[in-house]
Amino acid sequence: MNVRHLYLFGRASFLKSLILMRRYLFNTVAQIVSMYLLFAVMFFGGRQVAGAAITDSIEGIIVGYFLWMLIMSAYSSIAGNINNEAQWGTLEQLYMSPLGFDRIVGVKTFVNVCVSLFLASTLLGLMVVTMTLVSAEVTLSFNVLTVVPILVLTLAPAVGLGYIFGGLALLYKRVESAFQLMQFAFIGLIAAPVEQFPAFKFAPFSLGSYLLRQSMSEQKTLLELPPADLALLAGLAVVYLGVGYGLFRIIQRKARERGVLGEY
Repeated sequence: MNVRHLYLFGRASFLKSLILMRRYLFNTVAQIVSMYLLFAVMFFGGRQVAGAAITDSIEGIIVGYFLWMLIMSAYSSIAGNINNEAQWGTLEQLYMSPLGFDRIVGVKTFVNVCVSLFLASTLLGLMVVTMTLVSAEVTLSFNVLTVVPILVLTLAPAVGLGYIFGGLALLYKRVESAFQLMQFAFIGLIAAPVEQFPAFKFAPFSLGSYLLRQSMSEQKTLLELPPADLALLAGLAVVYLGVGYGLFRIIQRKARERGVLGEY
């Protein structure tokens, strides 16, 4: 097993995702439309209640919603894949793969996040066009050299949490209820006021969301962002991802000891 095998597996997984999106085009379009309608309800409903206040903060809302979609994809990918493999009865076969189960999960998560980034970017464009049509001035910058590194570091804690819930899915099988509750916690963490309460910087997603708003809403480049915040974001990414993966390995070992890997 070498890097080439991982690359080939990643490419095959990516092509499989594209084929499934094209084959089930109605479902793909419905997914984008449903997420767009949810944003529209949030914006137009909020404008009726808050008036101009919601329009003044529209860039932050768009960036937060964009980030929330990517976080949910990174977070749900691992547990979702494990659940599906267990349901199909192919989970134990993955453990016999020369690539290794952990690497397979990691590559699949990376592919799912890449596909979700494409869908989220499409939705981001639709949201900006909608806001322009309703006379809400929107100024968003998408500097790839700034946005992509921040996104990668911000999504790392989501993958760490995904590993934890993936381990719980191995052990307890049905964790959907607890799984879905987390999405509401993510909204609060993304919207956390880190400027007023600096302690929130140590929570997952809060600092990344703040820096992403700075780069996209205020058109700041990576070099213009506070170096201390960038260093903290990188450190948190390593810690949350490492802890999540470590707990996943511990829970995975417990599932093996109990002999419940292949059960569903």
